[in-house]
Amino acid sequence: MLSELLNGPRAIGLKQSQRAVKEGKALGAWVAEDAEPHVIRPFLALCQQHGVPVYPVASMGELGAACGIDVGAAVAVSLQP
Repeated sequence: MLSELLNGPRAIGLKQSQRAVKEGKALGAWVAEDAEPHVIRPFLALCQQHGVPVYPVASMGELGAACGIDVGAAVAVSLQP
């Protein structure tokens, strides 16, 4: 499942991911379980509002690595090709 983020088009980080969800370009969202609740709560609500499925990831480090970056990420989304 996480391989979709490394191999396909994606948006990494809160602002880019929010924009993709609002524009209807997000196919799925991944959220790090250790991210700050005040950061991810509004994003989870946005995903629910737009019908984007959300998949939990254990840590920000794991999500960042799955996206091919050297730092952690709180959220990421896979994009339509």
